[in-house]
Amino acid sequence: MTLTEAVVALREPRFAWYFAARTTTTIGSAMTTVALAFAVLHISNEPGALARVLAAHTTTMVVFLLLGGVVADRYSRTAIMQSSHALAFLTQGTAAILVLTGHAQIWHLVALEALNGAFSAFGMPAGMGVVPLLVGPERIQQANALLSFSRSTVTVIGPAAAGALVVGAGPGWALLVDALLFLVAIPMLMRVGLPGRARDGAAATSSMVADLREGWGEFVSRTWVWVIVGAFGMLNAIHIGAVFVLGPVIATSTSVGEQGWGLALSAEAAGTVLVTVVLLRARLTRPLLVGMMAVTTLALPIAVLGLAPRTDLLILAFFVAGAGVETFGVGWSTSLHQHIPEAVLSRVSSYDALGSFVAMPVGAMVYGWLATVFDHRSLLLTSALLYVVLSLATLASRSVRDLRQVSAADEPIPRADLGA
Repeated sequence: MTLTEAVVALREPRFAWYFAARTTTTIGSAMTTVALAFAVLHISNEPGALARVLAAHTTTMVVFLLLGGVVADRYSRTAIMQSSHALAFLTQGTAAILVLTGHAQIWHLVALEALNGAFSAFGMPAGMGVVPLLVGPERIQQANALLSFSRSTVTVIGPAAAGALVVGAGPGWALLVDALLFLVAIPMLMRVGLPGRARDGAAATSSMVADLREGWGEFVSRTWVWVIVGAFGMLNAIHIGAVFVLGPVIATSTSVGEQGWGLALSAEAAGTVLVTVVLLRARLTRPLLVGMMAVTTLALPIAVLGLAPRTDLLILAFFVAGAGVETFGVGWSTSLHQHIPEAVLSRVSSYDALGSFVAMPVGAMVYGWLATVFDHRSLLLTSALLYVVLSLATLASRSVRDLRQVSAADEPIPRADLGA
């Protein structure tokens, strides 16, 4: 496949506007990962403080995810995303002003991140259901790879820029940029113009409980879905605890520092750029088999943080991890888009997000506590080993190993499970 053929999805104007909106919000969000962590650490060096802020965002997101999935399958997905962006602008803007004026306290950031998480619970399932409405089945991997490419490209410079901005001006400025970019994305989504959901017969009058039950039935009927989601419930708990709770703490107490940590996260994004360029042209025939093998690479930066927290080693480890994680991400999104009926896609993705993220607040809080009980080296090395074991354990399921990508010439895949 030529590069021109690989980016053909951008010829569809509605997808091009959606691509632009997603890229815009990603620029700010990439900076926020670093800015929020160091905004908290400038207020309090206690690991538990950062854990509480991160846990607040994830907890409210988990609470509202299922409702967000139902709403996204009932109404215009782009309208829901616009509303979510407007509210995110308000919360992130408030956090930025508090930090910039020196009035921010930990409880302020906890409350604002809790609100932000609730809004994300509606925007995330809505966004997951947009791509199949804009491109054909044979272009879904390319569309997902393009979205990943834009995210990866901007996050190469985002964390590094945020690290430099934190050092030079303070974390509040990066939070302010993020808020403004959510606002800029709203008119772009208007150009996508997806209508409200067309629902016939009993579906038009069904209750939210009935909608949730239908989504749950679609979720549990496919072994590959619940096996992967169950595994990531534990993997994400390890990731947020080891990388985003302990990582900044170790960075500030070693030669890595804030700017070195930002460079390492940028290297992760650079790894994803490399992979998405490949995935624009190369087809993942078995996306989950390849993806779950590749995702084990995230154990590398966790191990480096435990063994030798140096900027150069972290940059290399995060680069490899970025390539591996993005391989899984494109394969997973493509699998959902091709194998889940569009009418229930947002609900299934909300169950996916719920199962994947439910352990993250617990992980953040537990690692905040574990860091005060055990030495960081032992904790991180154990986490890295456990991450590899859990990732590879999913391949015991034939449903995960054998799931194949749909091509234009393939017959539609039946609803029935592939089997364990």
